[in-house]
Amino acid sequence: MRRKVFVSKVFERKVVVITGGCAGIGRALAERMAQAGARLVIFDLEQNALDALVQHLADRHNADALGLRCDVSDATAVQQAIALVVDRFGGIDMLVNNAGITHRSRVADTSLKVFERIMAVNFYGALHCTQAALPSLIAREGQIIVLSSLSQYAPVPDRAAYNASKHALHGLFETLRGELDGTRVNVMLVCPGYTATDLRKNVLVGDGSTAPQPALAVGRVASPQDVAESIFQGALKRRQLLVLSNLDWRARLVARCFPRLFDSVLLPRLAGTRVSQDLS
Repeated sequence: MRRKVFVSKVFERKVVVITGGCAGIGRALAERMAQAGARLVIFDLEQNALDALVQHLADRHNADALGLRCDVSDATAVQQAIALVVDRFGGIDMLVNNAGITHRSRVADTSLKVFERIMAVNFYGALHCTQAALPSLIAREGQIIVLSSLSQYAPVPDRAAYNASKHALHGLFETLRGELDGTRVNVMLVCPGYTATDLRKNVLVGDGSTAPQPALAVGRVASPQDVAESIFQGALKRRQLLVLSNLDWRARLVARCFPRLFDSVLLPRLAGTRVSQDLS
C-alpha cells in the first residue's frame, strides 16, 4: 500500500511539456500524467484543439494545464514557448518530444522538400525543444522522453525520410545521454510498434502534398492509451530504452543481421500482406 501511494505521488505537481499533444500517443500521455497530478503544458499547431484539450483535462482530471500553439520546427517559436513555460511554472521536470509527421513515397519519387519537412519536425523539432528546456531540466534533475519508432529496428518501405529521422533521434539523444552523465537527467528513447493513431490521416506524399492513407492490416495494433501507460511506467523507473514493438527481440535480430530474410518473410507477415510496398 505504501508503494502505491508513493508511486502515485512521483509526478504530482511536476511540470510536464508534451509536444504534439492534442492527439494520439501525446494526448493519451497528457491524460495519464494529469491523472498522476502533473502540471501539463501541451504544444501543438491548432489553438482550438489545444483549448478543447486543456478544458477536458481541467474538467476530467482537475489538471493545471496550458496549451501553447507552437511549431516545433521553428527554433525561435520554441525558445519563446519554453521561456513562457519556465516563467509561468518555474521550470520543467519532463519534456516529451512526441511531435512527428510521416510520408509515403519511394526515395526516387520524394522531393527534397519532403525530406526537409520530415527532418524539420521529427528531428530538429526535438532538438529545438531539448536545447531550450535543457537548463531547467538539469536544474530540476528531470527527464527527456523521445518518441522514436519500430523503424529504428526494421525500416518500413516507402518511409525513407521518416526512418532516417528516427535513426537520427537515436544518434542525437544517445550522445546527449552520455554528455549528461552526472547531471541526474534521464533520457528515455521509446520505440512503439504499430499504434492506432491519426498520423496516417495527414501523410505527406512525394510532391509535398498530403493524402490520407489506409490503415495497416497488421495482426497486433496497440492503442495510444496502452503505449502511454507503458511510457508512464518507464518514466517511473527512469528507463533509458523502451521498446514497445510488434517485433520481438528475435525478429529485430533478424532485421539487423539478415535484412533480406526479414524483408521477404517477416515484414510481410507483420503487415498481414505478401506485398511489402503496400505497407503504410
